[in-house]
Amino acid sequence: MRIPKLTLALSLLSAASLSAGITLKEEGRNLKVMVDGKLFTEFHGETRVPCLYPLMSPSGTHLTRQHPFVEGVPGEKSDHPHHTGFWFTHGNVNGHDFWHKDDCRIVTRNVAVVAAGKGQDSETASFTAELSWEADGKPVLAEQRRYDIVTAGRTRTIDVTSRMKPAKGNVTFGDTKEGSFAIRTAPSLRLVGAVAKGKITNSEGVKDNDAWGKRARWVAYHGPDSKGTPQVIAILDHNRNLRHPTWWHARNYGLLTANPFGIRAFRDQSVKGSGNHELKQGESLVQRYRLILHEGTLDTAKVEEHWQAFTAGK
Repeated sequence: MRIPKLTLALSLLSAASLSAGITLKEEGRNLKVMVDGKLFTEFHGETRVPCLYPLMSPSGTHLTRQHPFVEGVPGEKSDHPHHTGFWFTHGNVNGHDFWHKDDCRIVTRNVAVVAAGKGQDSETASFTAELSWEADGKPVLAEQRRYDIVTAGRTRTIDVTSRMKPAKGNVTFGDTKEGSFAIRTAPSLRLVGAVAKGKITNSEGVKDNDAWGKRARWVAYHGPDSKGTPQVIAILDHNRNLRHPTWWHARNYGLLTANPFGIRAFRDQSVKGSGNHELKQGESLVQRYRLILHEGTLDTAKVEEHWQAFTAGK
């Protein structure tokens, strides 16, 4: 399938400085986010599913797995090539598997800078992406996605707001564990593997493997990066999201996903019925998540304080 040519509507020059610390740089269908002249992350609009990769710590270490973008990284596994950095998709949308299948693509139609600024102790930048979820070349969903990035000290946050509506007719998000809002961590943050030294903790105090399939406000991976520096990666579920607090596909090999659709897949007997969710023509589903990247310990990351601020609109 041919991907249409991307229209990149930057309100500034393609390598324009947004503030003293953040610069956006256009490269084809991608958009690089530079912090103090160094790559922090890159929006990939040319891949089957758009993603942010890599995600770099303030010290310059990789916080996400580099496969499949880079092969042969020591300590990395080459499993699950559809796990690409930090991404959002789902494994059953009107029966179409956008999680795995090559004939299901989320096509980037447009990327645009929204705003930028400089606070007393932080730098900010925002951009949007117009996306089309297409199966066998036919649109299923139209999505507007916004990324709001804040850097403050040793903490970087990325808020993602997704507004989805059917392209034609009704759309059902099916009950499956294969979704939805996801990250694949660097190998040192895993719980299993040759270089793994990581841990999982959720907002309810549940640890490690027990966090799989549980409902929580947030889940954090924490442990050392490749150089031994403590790092925290946490995803926060907004309290206005569908079925908050969401279920988590939190795996010991570094996969973390927030999934409001997998009730039966996660074997939650406390909720009746399936996790199927129908979105009727003309309706919209808005989901909001915050990613926290903190160089430090779980205590210094103050994830619960971030969740309180996030849900209060701060």
